[in-house]
Amino acid sequence: MKTLADAWDWLADSAHWAGDGGIGQRLAQHLVLTVVCLIISCLVALPVALVLGHLGRGGALAVNISNVGRAVPTFAVLVLLLLTPLGKWGEGPTVVALVLFAVPPLLTNAYVGMRGVDRGVVQAARGMGMTGPQLLWRVEVPLALPLIMSGVRLAAVQLVATATIAALAGGGGLGRIITAGFNLASTPQVVAGAVLVAVFALLVEGLFEIAERFAPGWARRARNGKG
Repeated sequence: MKTLADAWDWLADSAHWAGDGGIGQRLAQHLVLTVVCLIISCLVALPVALVLGHLGRGGALAVNISNVGRAVPTFAVLVLLLLTPLGKWGEGPTVVALVLFAVPPLLTNAYVGMRGVDRGVVQAARGMGMTGPQLLWRVEVPLALPLIMSGVRLAAVQLVATATIAALAGGGGLGRIITAGFNLASTPQVVAGAVLVAVFALLVEGLFEIAERFAPGWARRARNGKG
């Protein structure tokens, strides 16, 4: 309990929030890193998942290949990337490692969502003369949206938690607070850093939940299973 009280005192100290290396700066760095990696991951995974889910071919192989990334620790990937020429590009190794980590849930959920669309609805849309692109964007994607968004939310929360490894490569983010605490043998600072990461992850989870609640009408209808 004393450790938690000391961690709270550390967080309550305004001197730790402002200035270079303060919580405010580290939080901003963590947010930027998370958003950049999530955008890149979506641009990589979602087009592949949507197209393969629409075609119904090659998706299982793509999902299995992407899931190999889950078996390899992100930290190990980061260390290996630091040994390559990419290691000279600042946050480059961290971004690549985090993107590889975020792709599997995005790809898997989007593909499963696409393949889970009622085939009767798809056949009816074809019978109405819809082209492939029209079928994809007007029928399949709206109906698969709940699982697609679930994958995005999962990837975002995982990125928030895992982005702390950026500190191990000399990058910014909330992980720097934790590593600095270890260097100073300050358990309250380490705990405070961990609490900040956990709260940030919960906030991201909550924001996605709010976004789903206020989604456009067509998205809500898709989520409720009403075509």
